[in-house]
Amino acid sequence: MEFLVDMVTTVPGGTSDDEVADMRKLEAARAAELAASGSLLRLWRPPLAPGEWRTWGLFSADDADQLETVLASMPLRAWRHDTVTPLSPHPNDPGQPSR
Repeated sequence: MEFLVDMVTTVPGGTSDDEVADMRKLEAARAAELAASGSLLRLWRPPLAPGEWRTWGLFSADDADQLETVLASMPLRAWRHDTVTPLSPHPNDPGQPSR
């Protein structure tokens, strides 16, 4: 299954710039691992309001429980709220193989 995940990150008050930079490095490394394993398919940056930290991700997982395990493994999850939308194939999707 594929899932679209709207990830909104809120850095806790009092967090230093160095802590934020370290967290971003950890998140980038984990995202690379998830991409290599086929769990993370794509990432997008939607239009952002000033000061907003938000990402849309396309993930692949067997089910919602497996997706939750993947999302929980990402370091920024400690500062993030995720909204998950399960996706179903569309019969007119040009990216689907013809039958």
